[in-house]
Amino acid sequence: MDSILLVSHVDPDGALPRAALEALAAARTLGAPVTAALFGHSVGKAAAALAGTGVAKVLVVEDPALEAARYSTDAAAAAALAKASGASLVLAPATSRMTRVMAGVAQRLGGRIDTHVTQLVDEGGPTAVRWYYRQRIEAKLRRKERPWVLLVDPGATEALKPAGGAAPPVEKVALALPAPRTQVTGVRSPSSGEQTIRPDAKVLFVAGAGWTKKQQDGKPHPEEAEALILAFLRGSGASLGSSKSLVDQAGEGQKVFEFMTHLNQVGQTGSTPRHAKGLATCCHGEEPHVVGWRFIRERRAVNLDASCGWARGKADVLYVADAFAVMTKVNALLAAKK
Repeated sequence: MDSILLVSHVDPDGALPRAALEALAAARTLGAPVTAALFGHSVGKAAAALAGTGVAKVLVVEDPALEAARYSTDAAAAAALAKASGASLVLAPATSRMTRVMAGVAQRLGGRIDTHVTQLVDEGGPTAVRWYYRQRIEAKLRRKERPWVLLVDPGATEALKPAGGAAPPVEKVALALPAPRTQVTGVRSPSSGEQTIRPDAKVLFVAGAGWTKKQQDGKPHPEEAEALILAFLRGSGASLGSSKSLVDQAGEGQKVFEFMTHLNQVGQTGSTPRHAKGLATCCHGEEPHVVGWRFIRERRAVNLDASCGWARGKADVLYVADAFAVMTKVNALLAAKK
């Protein structure tokens, strides 16, 4: 039976990333004991959070140089932890920090790596499940080479909820980190000041190009559209998605929303988010866009066109209405609840 190691960084506040608990839940499905490995400037808080998760022990590397994300120090720490554990199966959450270094870690270990894993199953041995071709094809992977490094996509598995109790034993791994050649001087936030991408939100709100087109009075109202969308995001805590046609309008010299970028794009050439519910507004609902909704559990849409793609079996509920009027009413109801 393979020995399993879950390796992860800790957040800047010392907490354990939610994505690590999701990866741990995926690892537990294999039925083998799991060892956790954490690195950061201070990992005591994160190690304590593993109490009641079934982790056998926790290996840690602590160093002030690990507070900031750097390839050289992060890769050295992750590789040292994997070597100290002797694990044949190394799992990591696919956060931006871990994704950047784990291919190099696999090379240092002399192993193999697979990314974008959405599920782990035991079929006579560990088997990784992932999607290809923009989530149109699901495949199962097995490898003979060891160690086998797997990056588990966030949001694909429910996070493991610690049951509490005694914390697992902690073992420190000695490591002389390479001297960093870069220095972190600060953090710069987006100029818009709006955080619109919220992976943990229950609702995904997707705006289409119809928001910037001519309305019933024959004129476009992009400023009013901006206000309505932002009011809904602030009142509901939803995450913002966009159709490709909307984010592409910047290159066509048309008015675009200042708080929206290509990072908000959902669809065949965008992201494939995982939220409990999705609400599309002023979108046509054609295949390139809907492929981004593959893992949305409940789909609703607002569109004036009763024959749009959402009406053809792609939405659970289609509201044939003016999105401006609908969202004005919805925002009023949200404000009344506060």
